[in-house]
Amino acid sequence: MPVTRRGLLAGTAVAGAALAVPGTASAAAGGVASGAVGSGEKIRPADARYQDLVQRGTNRRFVGKPEYARVIRSTEDAVDAVQEAVRSGKRIAVRGGGHCFEDFVDSSDIEVLLDMSTYDEVTFDNRYRAFSIGAGATLETVYKELFYGWGVTVPGGGCLGVGVGGHFSGGGYGPLSRKYGSVVDHLYGVEVVVVDAHGRSRSVVATRDNAYKDLWWAHTGGGGGNFGVVTRYLMRSNGASGREPSESLPKAPAALLSSLIVYDWKTIGQAGFVRTLRNFFDFYEKNNTADSPYATLYSPLILTTSAAGNFLLSTQLDAAAPNAAGLMKAFNAAMVEGVDPKPQIIEAGEGPFLHTTMQRSIAETPAPTRGKYKAGYLRKGFTDAQLITLYKGLTDPSYNGPDSSVLFVPYGGKVNTVPSDATATAQRNVMCKMVATATWSDPAEDAKQLAWVRKLYADLYRDTGGVPVPNGTNAGSYINYPDTDLADPAYNKSGVPWHDLYYLGNYPRLQQLKAKWDPRNVFHHKLSIEAR
Repeated sequence: MPVTRRGLLAGTAVAGAALAVPGTASAAAGGVASGAVGSGEKIRPADARYQDLVQRGTNRRFVGKPEYARVIRSTEDAVDAVQEAVRSGKRIAVRGGGHCFEDFVDSSDIEVLLDMSTYDEVTFDNRYRAFSIGAGATLETVYKELFYGWGVTVPGGGCLGVGVGGHFSGGGYGPLSRKYGSVVDHLYGVEVVVVDAHGRSRSVVATRDNAYKDLWWAHTGGGGGNFGVVTRYLMRSNGASGREPSESLPKAPAALLSSLIVYDWKTIGQAGFVRTLRNFFDFYEKNNTADSPYATLYSPLILTTSAAGNFLLSTQLDAAAPNAAGLMKAFNAAMVEGVDPKPQIIEAGEGPFLHTTMQRSIAETPAPTRGKYKAGYLRKGFTDAQLITLYKGLTDPSYNGPDSSVLFVPYGGKVNTVPSDATATAQRNVMCKMVATATWSDPAEDAKQLAWVRKLYADLYRDTGGVPVPNGTNAGSYINYPDTDLADPAYNKSGVPWHDLYYLGNYPRLQQLKAKWDPRNVFHHKLSIEAR
C-alpha cells in the first residue's frame, strides 16, 4: 500500500495517440460552449455534488462557499466559464488536485469555483511534438500514463494526489529532480485561458519558442492563480526534438534501491540529533553537482515531533547507477556516523520503478486534516544553534502534536545548472528544501497549533527577521508551499517583502507580465503577483 500523507509524516510507516484538437492563440472566443454533456452546468448548493466539489481541498482549515461550481472538461468549457464569470463580475478560483495550503481557492469571497479534476487526459500531441497533460490530472495519473505508455517520466513530486495544475506552474520538484531538474525544465508550453483589458476571454497556447514565450515563462515558476486558467501542459524536455515521444522526456529508471533509517526519540538526545542533521547537511553539500554519482539519490529526512516516538530518513537510488549498492551502503553509513546508539537501518532492497515509486509516495488520506505550512530553501545546512532550536521545538513537552513535522528534502543537482532568470523558478543554487508543518484535526486546537509552528519558524530564522531572507544559507521560500504569514509584518519582521522571498530577482518581470496578460486582475489571491 502507498504511504499515507499522515502516516509518513507521523513517522509510523516504512518504505515498503495525439490530442484531437490542439488549441490556438485565437481559439474559443468568449461565450462559445463546448457542447460536451453537462458542459456549462452550474452546480449550486442544493445540488448533491456541491459539497463534494467544495470540500475537495486537503486543508480543512478552509472550506469555501461559492455561489456555484462548474466542472471543466475542455479548454472551451474554461473559456465559457471564465467569460460568464467576468461578465457577471464574479470572483473566480480554480481547483486542480486540491492541495493549496492556504485559502486561495476556499476564500470566503470566492463566488465561482472551476473544478478541473475530470480534465486529466495524458496524450502525445503531434502538432506540438510534446506530451499534453490536462490540468486536472494528478501526479499518479501522469506517472502511470507516461511510464506505461512510453517508458518516460517527469521529475514531479512525491505526493500522488497533487494536481499538475498548480504543481507544474509553481516549479514543482520531486525524487528525480537532482538528476533531471525542476519539472519546469521540461515544460514546453501551456494552454491557458486569459482575459484581456476589455473583459474578453480566450485561450492561448504559449510555448518556449512561439510568439507567446513570455506567458510560457510566467508559468515556469510564477505559481498558480496569477495569469489565467491553465487547461493543459505541454511537456517536452529542453533540447529534445519531440520527433519520438519516447525521447521527449526523461527515461524512467528500471528499478530503485530503497532503505529506511529509523531514529528513536527516546535515545537520540540533543547531541545525537544535531549530529544526525549535520551528517545529512554535510553529505548533500558535498554531493550536490549534476554529475555526482549520487545524482539519483533522494532521501527526505522526516522529523516528526517526539510525541510520534521516532523519525525517519527514507532513501531511494537508481538501481542502475554504477555501484548502486555500494553507494547506498556508504550513504547510510555516513548518516549514522557518530550517532550513539546507532539508529535502525532497514534495507528494503531493489524494486521495479513504478511499483516502488507508488509504495514510497505519499498517498491521499480519506480524512483530510487541518494544517499550516512554512517553508524555506537552504543553500547550505543550518547552524548548530538553529539545530538546537529545532530540537527544542520538536521535543517541547508542552506540545503534543504527533502528526506535526519538519521535513528536509534534497534538492539542487541538475536544478542548479539552469540560470536563475531562464525560468520564473529563481532558486537555482540550493541544496535542499525545508517545510515545517503543524497538522491537527480539532478546530478548537487552531490557536495552539498555529502558535507552535509559527514560533518554531520564527526562532529558526530569528537572525533574519523571522523569515528565510536570501543570504549565504537561505534562498527564500517556495511558492508551492504558500504561507501568507510572509506578507504579514507581525511575522515577517525582516523588511524584505514576501514576493522577494518567493521570486528573488524575477519578480519585476512577473509584474510586467501580470499587467500584460491579466490587466483586469481577474486572477488573484493573497499572495498573487501585483501588476506593474
